[in-house]
Parts: sequence; C-alpha cells; structure tokens
Amino acid sequence: MALVVICGQPCSGKSTAATALAGALAAVDPKPTIRIVDESSLHLGRNTSYANMNAEKNLRGVLRSEVDRSLSRDSILIVDSLNNIKGYRYELWCLARAAGIRYCVLHCDTEENQCRKWNTERRDNGESSYDENIFEDLVRRFEKPDRRNRWDSPLFELWPSRDEIKQSSEAISEAVIYLTKKVDSKTRDVRVLQPTIATQSARTSEANSLYEMDQATQEVINAVMAAQSQGLGSTMNKISLGQHLPTINIQRSVGLPELRRLRRTFIKLTGQTSLSGRPPPSDADSAKRMFVDYLNREIGTA
Repeated sequence: MALVVICGQPCSGKSTAATALAGALAAVDPKPTIRIVDESSLHLGRNTSYANMNAEKNLRGVLRSEVDRSLSRDSILIVDSLNNIKGYRYELWCLARAAGIRYCVLHCDTEENQCRKWNTERRDNGESSYDENIFEDLVRRFEKPDRRNRWDSPLFELWPSRDEIKQSSEAISEAVIYLTKKVDSKTRDVRVLQPTIATQSARTSEANSLYEMDQATQEVINAVMAAQSQGLGSTMNKISLGQHLPTINIQRSVGLPELRRLRRTFIKLTGQTSLSGRPPPSDADSAKRMFVDYLNREIGTA
C-alpha cells in the first residue's frame, strides 16, 4: 500500500514522529495494517551500527532487506532510521516503485544544537544515545531531503524543536491523507509508483539467481558427502565436481552439520554483497565455483 521513509539528524524526534504517524493511521477507517521497521526491531544498537563505514553499510543493507521482504500492497511500512544518505533513500524509492505502491518522506527538521541537547539528556538519563564522536560524524554527513528529487517527494516536514509532535500535527495529518486517500482515474494529487520493465526483470533475475545458488551449493555438499562416504571415512584430499569446475581440496573429514553451516554463511555473505555490488551468480556453474572457492578458503588447502 505504501512506504514511508522517516529521515532526520540523530536524536531529532524521528521515533516520536513514527509513533505519532502510526497512531494517526490506526485511527483511520478502514484501518490499514501498519508496521514500523527500525534498528531496535532488528536488534541493532545505535553506536555499534554507526561505529564505522562497514558497520553502517551493513546496517543499511539489513534495513533494506527487511523493507524489501515486508513491502506489501495491503500494508503501510514506516522506516524509522536516519536515512541520511540520499542515495540510500533512492534505493528505498526503487523498492517502492518495484512493489507498485505509494511512497513519501517525513523529515524531522531539527536544529543541530537541539539534537545535541536531546542526545546529552538521553545519555544522562541512561537512555539509548549516541557516543559524542559518532553523533558529530552523523550530523556532518546528513544529506537533507529535497522535494525536487523524486525519491524525496512528496516531502512532509516536521519541526520538533519548535512544535510538539502529535497525531494532529499538520505534516502528519497531510501524510495520513496522502497515504490513505482513495485513488481513481481522476486523482491527481496522489502518486502510486509503477514498476518498470527494468525493475520487474531485476526481481525475476534475483529470484532465479537465489534459486540457482541454493541448488548449486546443495549439489556441492552432496558431492563432498558422497566422496567421503566412498572413501569409507578416509581423508579425501581432492574432490572433483566435473570438467571445467575447480577441485575441492580438504585434508580432514567434514561433517554434514559443518557443511550446512558454511553453506548458510556463504549464501548470506553473497546476498549482502549483491546489495551494493555485483549480483549473485545466475547460473549453476558460477555458483559452484564461488562456493568451492569459499570452501577451500575455510576448510581446504588451497
């Protein structure tokens, strides 16, 4: 039905705005299904998630994956996070477009000094807060949304340091109308994003890639177990998977539980890499080569 991206400086009132928006939406008839996705719902700590660029990149990847899995034409998904990088907001906009749903951005426009004050108060009260160096780094790198960008539009703005955030706040009321207004052929002020051939093909390609990887890695595991079984428990130094494929080099017996664990880790790592880099392999032989290379690094001699 819709994706709402909440953005703002750290400690700018985003979570309060997300709760107020969810409450206002819950009062509408018919009542939509609403879900808030944030760091705490995924058991991700503020300071550990923004400790360095790699941790922050991983956080965005996890949030993006959760959004991708949760998008539905029957519910409203609210992403309560910094969402401070315009390129990342564009990625979320692309997910909404691929799902064929509405999209908007709710910006908590709070002065830096007020954010700094609220962060200090949270720390003094023993509440979740940002370390000072992390806070200053995030403030410096925040990229303010611009309604001229399609991925920042429509843009609803709140000023938490000036006005109290309530369900009746003007920006929240306008967002609720936009998110719940019935759309027909005469509607001009509500835009439902439409998937393009490119986004549809990408999703099909991604699904095919994951299927191929799942099947290919299982075949490799089956080959390892069969080779070890034929060796009657003896160590198999080299296990061949066939012509044009690399050899698995191991010097110890590897049990099925360990192989399954390595397989799960490999698929997870490959999926995370595809979020910002090259896509996962779309053919079985490529997936097997990658998995064999991974096994050789983890348990092999090559």
